[in-house]
Amino acid sequence: MANHDYFVYIMASKRKGTLYIGVTNDLVRRVFEHKNDLVEGFTKTYKVHNLVHYEHTNDIHSAIEREKTIKKWNRQWKIDLIEKENPGWDDLYPELL
Repeated sequence: MANHDYFVYIMASKRKGTLYIGVTNDLVRRVFEHKNDLVEGFTKTYKVHNLVHYEHTNDIHSAIEREKTIKKWNRQWKIDLIEKENPGWDDLYPELL
């Protein structure tokens, strides 16, 4: 079985703003879609355009499970996860390019 890349990611509208958690197999494409409002729905409505956290795995099942787990967390746990690696809430998208 071939290795594939999967990402669990968190987008934010601003520092400690509205959060969106997702999973994808193409992080650059997916974040581009969010940033440019090409995706109808939550991120477009609430202007959630900054990639503030992401995790990589080669297993789709673990990626989906991690996404579900983070979505169930309370807000402070999500903020703590972001600030552990990205205390300034910097947009991480440029580092992917």
